[in-house]
Amino acid sequence: MTELTHKQAANWRDYYEMCKPRVVMLMILTSMVGMFLAVPGMVPLDILILGNLGIALVASSGAVVNHLIDRKVDAVMRRTVNRPMPQGRVEPKQAAWFAAIIGVSGLLIMLIWVNALSAWLTLASFIGYAFIYTGYLKRATPQNIVIGGLSGAMPPLLGWAAVSGTVEPGALILVLIIFAWTPPHFWALAIYRKDEYAKTGIPMLPVTHGEHLTKIHIILYTVILLLVSVMPYLIGMSGPLYLLAAIVLGLGFLVWTLLLMYKPKPSTAMDTFRYSIVYLMVLFPVLLVDHYLF
Repeated sequence: MTELTHKQAANWRDYYEMCKPRVVMLMILTSMVGMFLAVPGMVPLDILILGNLGIALVASSGAVVNHLIDRKVDAVMRRTVNRPMPQGRVEPKQAAWFAAIIGVSGLLIMLIWVNALSAWLTLASFIGYAFIYTGYLKRATPQNIVIGGLSGAMPPLLGWAAVSGTVEPGALILVLIIFAWTPPHFWALAIYRKDEYAKTGIPMLPVTHGEHLTKIHIILYTVILLLVSVMPYLIGMSGPLYLLAAIVLGLGFLVWTLLLMYKPKPSTAMDTFRYSIVYLMVLFPVLLVDHYLF
């Protein structure tokens, strides 16, 4: 009876939640920046709208597949136990159809109205996240987030390719920034949720190798991120405004990681995770502003 009630209670909000809208919005922010950096002037309006719509739909499809594959894991974690699938409001078959419909729709939009290169790169990103990372790497190695992080770092390249139809060094640097950002971002959350991950059997680094080694990794990747983040300035892709922002934001991130290592409080890991989101939400828009000012 309870299961029937849950089925009847499913609504559009459940499907919207499975799309991980906040994550997708952050991805679209970076894809838009990639689009604008690919051209000296304004991005064609049709590409701006349809390109980002296609990327968003395919990214959302990947998020739904993530919910589908991880539904049993989600059921034992406090952070995810109330998601639609663990609660029984959305059945696996419904989730699979929903993921297929929005994913194929997004790819068709990009193939028909954008260009083939951006469509195939978007498909590769989807396969990397939904199946290679979620379906295999996440359960196979403590370095899962490092190896699988490339698919989540792709949106700036997807946006760049949507406008230019090419893959260029500037776009790859943007991917590299997010690639370096992903491990300290996610491992901070993994430290905060260490006990929950231990229950799932997923080999997250804080569970398999301890918090101390994880914190060392976080510091090292943050240093790498700080170095990589100045590359747009070094190759002449950005000006002094972006350089200043990259250094200040990067040092701020490094301070949080050092606090996490040497003066941790119960909330420090989560505060570091939150700062990492602010970092990306500020760094990429500043890069865009710099692009048109200098």
